Amino acid sequence: MTNSINFIQPQWPAPSNVKALQTTRAGGVSIAPYASLNLGAHVNDDPIAVAKNRQLLSPYLPSEPVWVNQVHGVEVIDAADSGCLQNADASFTTKPNVVCVTMTADCLPVLLCDKKGSVVAAAHAGWRGLCDGVIEAAVARMQVPASEILAWLGPAIGPNAFEVGDDVKAQFLAQDGNAELAFKRHGDKWLCNMYLIARQRLNALGVTEIYGASVNEDFCTYSDETRFFSFRRDNVTGRMASMIWLENR
Repeated sequence: MTNSINFIQPQWPAPSNVKALQTTRAGGVSIAPYASLNLGAHVNDDPIAVAKNRQLLSPYLPSEPVWVNQVHGVEVIDAADSGCLQNADASFTTKPNVVCVTMTADCLPVLLCDKKGSVVAAAHAGWRGLCDGVIEAAVARMQVPASEILAWLGPAIGPNAFEVGDDVKAQFLAQDGNAELAFKRHGDKWLCNMYLIARQRLNALGVTEIYGASVNEDFCTYSDETRFFSFRRDNVTGRMASMIWLENR
């Protein structure tokens, strides 16, 4: 087993049979600008390096993650009944040893489970998906009361780095006026707090137990170049993975 991968392990009160891991950019074989644990096969990195990086995850996982082709939408697939590379931005499963995964490099990864450890989900919440309801779609597919759901927000571009225009703000406000609290004027642009919007959306559903990235920049992909890939910072870069699965009881 390799010891070079520096995982972030979500700190949340998930049931003992719920397992989750978040990769950083460290511990792989890709060279710059993808150095080093790039797991994205769609970013023009050497395919052999990507395959090796994915292989390096194997000792830590019960099966190959069900990789999806993320399109910044709201489609949610059942990972246990789906092949890899389906167009989707979230997946869920109720079956043991099926690994749900989302890849990010500024977008917000959201991991979900229920308190009984019967279902898990992973959602890719870029600003478009977040605005259009990918979190809501993932929660709906879990088919458990929202009050029974735990959420973990992973590394994403932080509230002091994610600059957007009036158009992005208007789209969020059209969905929920409370999103106004997530925008701060920055010259002729706005700084957008995706963490806060995600919390607002989860709270509106009835999900109140939310862990991981908060309104500060503990997990800011843009500002932490050592740990994280960032598309906004580097343009050509790799992707990290947020993974969640159920173990056999």
